[in-house]
Amino acid sequence: MATAFRDWPWPLQALFYVGLAIILIVAGLWIPGLPNQRVRADLESAKSELKPLESEVESLRVYQQRRTELQGEMDALAKQLETLQTIVPEDKQVDQFIIMMQGAASSSGVTIRRVTTKPIVAREYHYEMPFEIEADGPYYAVLDFFSKLSKLSRIINVGDVKLTGVNSEGTGRFKMTPGTTVTGVMTVTTFFTTPAGQQPATTTAAARR
Repeated sequence: MATAFRDWPWPLQALFYVGLAIILIVAGLWIPGLPNQRVRADLESAKSELKPLESEVESLRVYQQRRTELQGEMDALAKQLETLQTIVPEDKQVDQFIIMMQGAASSSGVTIRRVTTKPIVAREYHYEMPFEIEADGPYYAVLDFFSKLSKLSRIINVGDVKLTGVNSEGTGRFKMTPGTTVTGVMTVTTFFTTPAGQQPATTTAAARR
């Protein structure tokens, strides 16, 4: 004689419900025409579209990293340009340069007697701006003056140096400071770049300030 379901032991009832739930879930997943089948199809389609997008995002990450590296390189180049514009300015900045030379001379114990502007020489990418300097002082002070010129923020070349000794009475042209042993004439040359939009006509052209 059949036993009513409600008379079954509760473990069997629970097992029955679990089995029924599994059957319904499986039926819902695989029986054609049910709404969840459309959801399943949409999910599979979304997954197939996601894969190429993930690949594209991964490739874009490489460009993002490269962009960061390029930005760092650009910042470094900008700092280098700023430094170059300090040591080789765009403009002549004659007054500032003479003040820098005078400061180097004073701190070394050298007296600058004369500064004469010589013709500016145009090169391919820059201008040479030479000055003829007459100065005097103790021998080692003059050497220290040359050393300080080499450490200034602008690029400076010193050439055509002609030093002569002086006696205790001096040269007669100037009143020498105590301890002065040499006097001389030299050419001090600094540089500036071609102004924007303008280029020297030739590499040998010369123009006066």
